[in-house]
Amino acid sequence: MAGLKKRSVNLAGHATSLALEPEFWAVLDDAASAEGLSLAALVQRIDSARGGRPLASACRVFALSRAGGQNPPNAL
Repeated sequence: MAGLKKRSVNLAGHATSLALEPEFWAVLDDAASAEGLSLAALVQRIDSARGGRPLASACRVFALSRAGGQNPPNAL
């Protein structure tokens, strides 16, 4: 896997920097597109359902579940 790629997303009115591997960003981009959402809106959904898990971890779990054909836990 390549190094981390940082992106900024706006969550609840605050700019948040999120660093993930490009492969995870690709799955998140595809998921957002498939749901007719912006990437920021998808990350907001993941954020609201993540509980105490760090946001980057929650995004990775979502992406792994999505890529594996499973319903991602606690999101969408």
